[in-house]
Amino acid sequence: MSFWTWLKGETADGVTPNGNPGDPYNPGDPDMVDISGLTDFAETRALPWPQPSPWSGYPSSWSTPNWDVGHQVKSLVDVAWACIDLNSSVLSSMPVYRLRNGSIIKSLPWMGNPDPTVYASWQEFAKQLFWDYHLGEAFVLPMAHDSDGYPIRFRVIPPWLVEVELNGGMREYRLGSLDVTKEILHIRYQTTVDDPRGHGPLESAADRQVTIGLLQRYTQSLAETGGVPLYWLGIDRKISQSEATDMMDRWIESRTRYAGHPALISNGATLHQAKTMNASEISLLEMTQFAEARMAILLGVPPFLVGLPGATGSLTYSNIEQLFGFHDRSSLRPKANAVMAALSGWVLPGPQTLELNRDDYTRPSLVDRANSYKTLIECGVMTPDEARAMERLSDEPAASRITGGMD
Repeated sequence: MSFWTWLKGETADGVTPNGNPGDPYNPGDPDMVDISGLTDFAETRALPWPQPSPWSGYPSSWSTPNWDVGHQVKSLVDVAWACIDLNSSVLSSMPVYRLRNGSIIKSLPWMGNPDPTVYASWQEFAKQLFWDYHLGEAFVLPMAHDSDGYPIRFRVIPPWLVEVELNGGMREYRLGSLDVTKEILHIRYQTTVDDPRGHGPLESAADRQVTIGLLQRYTQSLAETGGVPLYWLGIDRKISQSEATDMMDRWIESRTRYAGHPALISNGATLHQAKTMNASEISLLEMTQFAEARMAILLGVPPFLVGLPGATGSLTYSNIEQLFGFHDRSSLRPKANAVMAALSGWVLPGPQTLELNRDDYTRPSLVDRANSYKTLIECGVMTPDEARAMERLSDEPAASRITGGMD
C-alpha cells in the first residue's frame, strides 16, 4: 500500500483502514511501525494531497499560484535542467556503502531500494533526493521503522507539500493537519537560523533565467518570421496613404507573379538592400552563451560539460580529465557529503555513516592504475590480492561491499 493511498485513507478495495497499519510489506509484524496518523490526516481531505485555494477577497490582479507538483522543474530553462540532471544522475549512480569507524560493513536491504512501492532502485530514490536538494531543500519521510526505531522504508516528499514554521527557534513540520516534526528529515542546501526553509542557487539566478528564456523566445520568433526584411522601397517625394498602399500591393503582386525574375521599379521608387544577419547575430549567440555559462557555474557544473564554451580554451585529453576531477572536488563531493551526512544521522545509529563511492567518476585509466598498484605493492603498502579486489578481479567481500552488494 502506497503513501498516497494512506493519505486518501483508503485501501485497494476502497475501505478506510483503522488502527496502526504497520509495515505495508509485513502488516502483522509489531516491530515495524508506520506513521498511522496519516489516516487521521486523510479523513480531512478528499484529494490525495492538500490543494490550496484563493481566500475570500483574493485580489483579481493577483495570479493564482501554480500548485502543480512539477512547477519548479517545468519552469527551469534547458541549461539549468541539464546541469541539475547531470549532477543528480552522476551522484545517484555512485554506489552507497555503510561504514563503522572508517571500516566498510554489511549493507542493509534499504540500500538497494528504500521503498519498492514507488522506486525501482536506490538510484531512482537518490536522483529524486539530489534533484530536490539542488532546488533548495529535500524532505524524506519514513514509511516503516525497525525495532530499534530507525527507518527501514522511506521516500522523498515533494517540498511544496510540506509546511515548515519556526516556533521558539525550532522548526515544525506539517503535512496538511498532520504533525510530522519528529518523523521527517529536512535537508537544506542553504539556510539561516531565522529561516525555516532551504534555498538553492537558482534563487539568486531568477533574473538570469528570465533573460535566457526571453532570448530563447526572441530567437524562436526571429526564426518563425524569417528575421528582418532583406529590402525595402524608398521614394524621395511625399506620398499619400492610398498611394503607399497601392504601391505596396502592386509590388507584392508583381513579386508573387514573377517570382525569381528581376524587379522593375518606377515612379521614382528605389529598392534598398538590408544587411543580412547571420545565424549567430540572429540568435544573440554570445549573450545567450554567457548567461547560460553563468547558470551552469552557479549549479557547480563546468560549462564545457554541458556543451557550453568556457574559459578553458582548447581542451586536450589530459586537462579534460582534470576538468572532471575539478567538477568532483568542487561540486559533487560537497553535495554528496552534505546529503549523506544528514541521511546517516537520521537513518543509522552512531558511529555508523553512509558514503558514496565516487571513484568511478574520476577513475584513472587502467595503465595509470596498474602503475600505482605496482608502486604500492613494491613499497609494501598493499598486496597483489588487495589490488585484485580493488579491480574486482576476485571474490573478495570488499569488492561487493563497496558497490552496495551483500556478503
